[in-house]
Amino acid sequence: MLDDNDLRPRPPLPAGAPAASLVPLIPAVAGLALVALCDVVSLVAGARLRWVIGGEDGFLTAEQAELDDALSTYGRIGGFQGAAYLVCVVAFIVWFFLMRRSTGLLAPDGFSRGRGWAIGAWAIPLANLWIPYRIALEMWAAAGPLPVPGLRNRVSVWPVNLWWALFALSFVLERYAGRRYEDAETLMEIRSAVATYMTTEVVDIAAAVAAAYFAVRLTLMQRQKAIAGPFAPSVPPVARGAAETPDD
Repeated sequence: MLDDNDLRPRPPLPAGAPAASLVPLIPAVAGLALVALCDVVSLVAGARLRWVIGGEDGFLTAEQAELDDALSTYGRIGGFQGAAYLVCVVAFIVWFFLMRRSTGLLAPDGFSRGRGWAIGAWAIPLANLWIPYRIALEMWAAAGPLPVPGLRNRVSVWPVNLWWALFALSFVLERYAGRRYEDAETLMEIRSAVATYMTTEVVDIAAAVAAAYFAVRLTLMQRQKAIAGPFAPSVPPVARGAAETPDD
């Protein structure tokens, strides 16, 4: 049977806590998809560049025309990557700020920093590797359901941790790979630097996927809590139905 505690009055959500709009989520996810697509294209171009720089017995050689073409193509794709990344950053930060505002209405006392930090924190060197993560954790907690007797409602934070770990790793690798590529002078150094860039792009693709999952999941959690109430359990409908089925 249902727990008698379920009959107790439950406090309503703070006034003015609407469900988050899906509109800002769409360009954020689209921007992440664009970044991942550019990374895939860059991986192909990088593999071609490494193939052009070939050789035997430890000696690397390359036809000058082929090398120039491969380097030019790789550089142009890098420019597209930069533009795609800029578009993605703007779209994602807009979504991040709006989500901070929406989750803040659900848990006004659940945040250690004001809304403006959801934008400003990204522009502060070093702090941008920590403060946005803390804000994301606080948003995740605010969007999660409140405890219900008899049901395990704690929402795991692994999507936040996975996204941020991959993002931070990609951030560091990107700068390391860029420096190696800029300083490369010999064919061996170019080939090695491109390999580092390719590793970075694989991590970047994984980070984009993790970020998209985090964004979609958080948005849906906020909407569920705003629409169904703070005590709506975060469990699959089948499991929720089974938990609420009266005993025979």
